[in-house]
This record gives sequence, C-alpha cells and structure tokens, in this order.
Amino acid sequence: MQNAKCRMQNVKCRMQNVKCKMQNAKCKMQNAECRMQNAKCKMQNAECKMQNYVVVNEMDNPIKDKSFEFAVRIVNLNKYLCSEKNEYVLSNQLLRSGTSIGANISEAERGQSKKDFISKMSIALKEANETEYWLRLLYRTNYLTQEQFDSLHKDIEEIIFILISICRTSNTNIK
Repeated sequence: MQNAKCRMQNVKCRMQNVKCKMQNAKCKMQNAECRMQNAKCKMQNAECKMQNYVVVNEMDNPIKDKSFEFAVRIVNLNKYLCSEKNEYVLSNQLLRSGTSIGANISEAERGQSKKDFISKMSIALKEANETEYWLRLLYRTNYLTQEQFDSLHKDIEEIIFILISICRTSNTNIK
C-alpha cells in the first residue's frame, strides 16, 4: 500500500516536473520573442538614425560651403602664383593652410564626440588664421594686387568670424 502511495507521489512529481518544463519552454519562447522584438527595434532605430543622418547632411552648411569655395580660390591662386609669378614657397604654404580649413570642417562634421567636433573646428580656425597671415605676406611682398588681396581677405575674415562663433558656442554648450 505504501508502495502504491509512493508511486502515486512519484507520478505527481513527474507531472509537476513536466508542467515546470513546459512553463520553462514557454518562458524560453517568450524570451526568444522578446529578443526578436528587441532586434527589430534596434534595426528600426538604426534606420531612423540613417534617415536623420541623411537629412542633417543634406541641409545647408554655410561654413562648409564657404570654406570649400575658398579652397577652390586658393588652389587657383596657387596655380597663378606658380605659373605667373614663379612663387612657390609662400604659395604652397598658403595652399596647405587654405585648403586645410575646409578639410577640418568636413572632418568635424563626422566627429566622434562633441569634444572631437570642437577640436576639429579649432584646428580649422587656426588654419584660417594662418591663411590670413600668408595672404597678408603675399600682398605686402607684391605678389597680390590690392584687388586680389581685398577679395580673398574679405572671405577669410568671414570664415574666421564664423569659426570663432562656432567654437565659442560649442564650448559654451559642452559645459
């Protein structure tokens, strides 16, 4: 008789074990479904970020546009100074600093952090200051006419002003 009771209890325990295993299986299925939903959400978030990235980068960026157009002018000025004035040293310095402005601004756009953005913009500002120096030197040594200098100087001063404003604002916002 006791043997039969023990067997009955064993059967009940086995049935409870089977029920527990079924509940565990259901939980595992639910967990798998949750992981799938999380993965779908992550994919949707990534798609949204990509769409935002495209929208942001399609917007007008005046400093990027101005620095690019300025770089084109500097490249053309370098060609002129080398071919017409036989000046290579100062014009190459101007070429390096004048084209570096836009390159650093473009790099800042894809900065890894706010500090990286500020760093690249600060470098662009330093390059702009250096470019302004080379323009003044080329003018004072009669490699540039008053008209050439005034036009380029006006552009570089505008770029410097914008970069100063960007750096100040960014530094204020980071604190």
